[in-house]
Amino acid sequence: MRGNKGLVQVYTGNGKGKTTAAIGAAVRAAGHGWRIVIIQFMKGRDYGELKSLSGMEQITIEQHGRDEFVDPKNPAAVDIELAERGWARAKEIASSGDVDMIILDEINVALSFKLLSLDEVKEFIVNKPSELDVILTGRYAADEIIELADTVTEMKEIKHHYNSGVKAREGIEY
Repeated sequence: MRGNKGLVQVYTGNGKGKTTAAIGAAVRAAGHGWRIVIIQFMKGRDYGELKSLSGMEQITIEQHGRDEFVDPKNPAAVDIELAERGWARAKEIASSGDVDMIILDEINVALSFKLLSLDEVKEFIVNKPSELDVILTGRYAADEIIELADTVTEMKEIKHHYNSGVKAREGIEY
């Protein structure tokens, strides 16, 4: 570990760029020799970041989700199971002392959809290893998470190409 206080950052809001910002932070940290693990909740698609970061030995990505949308009002048992498996891995990795930064991608959405326990995530943040940097991404960040964070950035949608009928595109949305 690096010997300095690890920060908790949150990237939230309805605008584009939350995962992209977190990956940018990971790439920057990797450039300084940090070891980073990205746990992606609710994602199972072959996203471009998986391909582009696969050659960077300091960054590991694990996906814990399906390539389907989760029903926020009635999540499938498999979605809860995958989120819980990702959460168990995140806690294991964070406590190992083998990483400098952990990114919990889309965890705010997983919390909002009740796939994970908000109390457990709050406890994790409060009791994380002191030198570990943690980034939480996704819409719907809970007020309690925002309160615990050192830095919170809200991505705000001003205009989005989806609204004019442009579909998700490889290289832009995934």
